[in-house]
Amino acid sequence: MPVQKPVFKPYYQDQIMAIPPTLDELVAKGHPVRIVNDVINRINIQGLLDAYKIKGTSSYHPQMLLKVLVYGYVSNVYSSRKLEVACRENINFMWLSGMSYPDHNTINRFRGVRLKDALRSVFEEVVKLLAAEGLLSIEEVYTDGTKIEANANKYTFVWKKAIQTNKEKMKKALSEIWQYAQSVAKVEDGLPEPPNFTDIDTEKVQQTVDTLNAVLAEKTDLDKKVKAKLRYVTREYPEKIAEYERKEAILGERNSFSKTDTDATFMRMKEDHMQNGQLKPGYNVQISTSNQFIVNYTIHPNPTDTTTLKEHIEQHQASFGKTLKLITADAGYGSEENYEIMEAREIEAYVKYGMFNKEQSETHNKKKPFAQDRLFYNQEQDCYICPMGQKMDYIGDSKRKANTGFEQTSKRYQAKNCANCPLNGVCHKSQGNRIIEVNENLRRHKAKAYQLLNSEKGVEKRKQRCHDVEPVFGNIKQNHGFRRFMLRGKEKVAIEWGLLAIAQNVRKKAA
Repeated sequence: MPVQKPVFKPYYQDQIMAIPPTLDELVAKGHPVRIVNDVINRINIQGLLDAYKIKGTSSYHPQMLLKVLVYGYVSNVYSSRKLEVACRENINFMWLSGMSYPDHNTINRFRGVRLKDALRSVFEEVVKLLAAEGLLSIEEVYTDGTKIEANANKYTFVWKKAIQTNKEKMKKALSEIWQYAQSVAKVEDGLPEPPNFTDIDTEKVQQTVDTLNAVLAEKTDLDKKVKAKLRYVTREYPEKIAEYERKEAILGERNSFSKTDTDATFMRMKEDHMQNGQLKPGYNVQISTSNQFIVNYTIHPNPTDTTTLKEHIEQHQASFGKTLKLITADAGYGSEENYEIMEAREIEAYVKYGMFNKEQSETHNKKKPFAQDRLFYNQEQDCYICPMGQKMDYIGDSKRKANTGFEQTSKRYQAKNCANCPLNGVCHKSQGNRIIEVNENLRRHKAKAYQLLNSEKGVEKRKQRCHDVEPVFGNIKQNHGFRRFMLRGKEKVAIEWGLLAIAQNVRKKAA
């Protein structure tokens, strides 16, 4: 029998081609890189061109650099150094760049400096282009948020509570030394009345230290512990209080920040691999979507979604020149202030409130038969009727101010003779006569939201929300591995997320 040998295809590594293929021939038809190229070519990038000065040497064309960056985020290449390598080795990047080879410094400078004021307009142009093609709606959106870790050391934290605690210790120490000084001072020392230590600042601390040193410096019979404490206070407190003031200025309304990225706030992340509830520096990213395309995005340093909606809606109007017609969101946005904002702007709001899901359960309603919202209200007499049939009379208003400055007003009603009531301890747990607080405006908004959410359209919107906005976050974080920002500072983080948003929209269009 003849010996059989395997057959191989011809392999001539050094063969010279008579007509070498062009880069365009090597890029597959319908490849996402062609979608990136087409989209960027069709949009207006004048805002980006305006970021360049007339003077100086020639620059790489911003359209080319924008295409390279966007396609990098489409294909999970986020690092400027990896993008530099890709422009030299990857056929798709080489075709996009026209065989230009920008280095990583050029790419990084373009992303962090040139795009700072121009990326929002580029993103808006992409959204308008997709809307013109009928792929998304700018007026009807689904809104949600997620927390993404900042590029910051998770152990370089500054806490507002720790600063307040240390300032209280400083007040106590200064007060104790002042009291001692009063006990040993003579009339001729002219020691004034003790200053008000309710609130201290750099100037007050310095004046206090100088006064104490002037009175106690020449006294020889001072307590050694007091002298040591005064030396420590003189050396440390003026500098410390100045440091605390600088940190408080950075904190603003926040409770914490990271020293390596002062715009980042410590938050609880869903990606808690250690399962210990560890707080990490991060940003709260809010997006609005339509058909899984990102229509709007905003970056926030505060961890709660409730306080982000106003700015998010304002950004949408600033971007597209018109207010939203319809918005669907979960219970994280269902506050009185947000309902007021949406009502004032005539936005059809399919937004849940805190107890909406539980109210749909008959089991929950049966568990709390004496709940406040189940009590009968007599509108003519302006009173509630308790479970035993006794009147709960109006006793005044209660006002609270939220962190945002929004003021809430509640009416208070009090029962009578709860001590002798057979339902005492079951109807309510508080001592004395039961008092309820009723926010009539919030109750009105909840009733309106309940009616909208349980309508045929509302049920459809609630179901669609889970399939519209949430998969976008899942795609970016899980499928494309973006769980931590690479840049630092809110401005640069906004640029990075803007590129991710454009990349998401391009990927969706390509699909």
